[in-house]
Amino acid sequence: MASFLDTLNPTPFGFFDSDSDFQNEADGMVTFVKRKLGDDILSVELTKKQIWACFEEAFCEYGKVINEYQVKSQLANLLGSATGSLEGREQLYPINSLNFFIRQAEPYAEEASLGGNYTAASGSISLVKNVQDYDIYQLLKDEAGTPLVSSSLNAGGRMRISEVFHFSPQAAYRFFDTTSAVNYLNNEFSFESFTPETVFYVLPVFEDILRGGQMDLSNRVRRSNYSYRIIGRKIRIFPVPTADDPKKLWMRVQFGQNIYARGHDDSTIYGVSNPSNVPFGNLSFQKINSIGRQWIRQYTMALSRELLGLVRSKFSTIPIPGADLSLDGGDLVSKGREDKDKLITALTEMLEANTYQKLLESEAAGVDHLRKVLNAVPIPNGRAIMIG
Repeated sequence: MASFLDTLNPTPFGFFDSDSDFQNEADGMVTFVKRKLGDDILSVELTKKQIWACFEEAFCEYGKVINEYQVKSQLANLLGSATGSLEGREQLYPINSLNFFIRQAEPYAEEASLGGNYTAASGSISLVKNVQDYDIYQLLKDEAGTPLVSSSLNAGGRMRISEVFHFSPQAAYRFFDTTSAVNYLNNEFSFESFTPETVFYVLPVFEDILRGGQMDLSNRVRRSNYSYRIIGRKIRIFPVPTADDPKKLWMRVQFGQNIYARGHDDSTIYGVSNPSNVPFGNLSFQKINSIGRQWIRQYTMALSRELLGLVRSKFSTIPIPGADLSLDGGDLVSKGREDKDKLITALTEMLEANTYQKLLESEAAGVDHLRKVLNAVPIPNGRAIMIG
């Protein structure tokens, strides 16, 4: 009798033919299925290759359900990783990350100019006496006199104005000179001297933060009597410039990025985007424990029963001397499919109860119960901490 190893192409796909544990299990599976289906009493019309095909399918089905659970449990941490079927990746314990949440928050950060997927640049428009409207796309230029819209930084073809100044933009920290009080006094700050001739004051950090905010507000409001309005491609200045030598109008702008453009440095956009391209391959039979192997045996049995029923359904009766022999093909098919559904349901319910989220909920509930128990445990004398 030919064994699994002696048979050429024993399974349809050959996913696990080189796995020694699968090879050993395959020969025993033939005996298991045939005896369960009554081969010792009545011949079972299944070949070894048919049973091995059911065995391979059962293991593939088990791996499919396990991988679906893993994807459902950890998809947020898998998004952006390299795609493709990588053998062994499905066996790794995933590492939690905030990449998914950061990516989701990027549009909001971009609106607040605190981050996001854009490139920032600054330029200026030379104001003209008695001219109120200026075309941003033509007149906003960098230090070299090149229009910003044609800058190499512009990959999206559209500019968004984030800030407008009537003076060259400066960082607030330039006003905080620790050896001079002039900057504080000039901007009407409450003043604590930091000069070497006086005593240092210990101030909380939030005061510096408040001062920085006050300085920024002073730059935006107190020092400016100008206003503006964006109308399509143009910016309208209020009031109309009247000086013979008007100053420049400074702007900070944002260029939206075409994240799918060739050469973009963010490789994660070409990574995992949904469950269909998560890099999971077939499981290794050697690493499946007794719980999984018994499920695979039972599912192989259900598939074999269904297959036997389909074979016998080809002939509802077989003529024999003096009568006709009725076959039980329909019953076998129904029983096989019923067993398959029960096994799938039991496996998915077990996995659903053990997703990483459910484990966290279970641990949290255990902590609450433990706290209730400990609250009822008396503290021996001499071990309690007395206050007052």
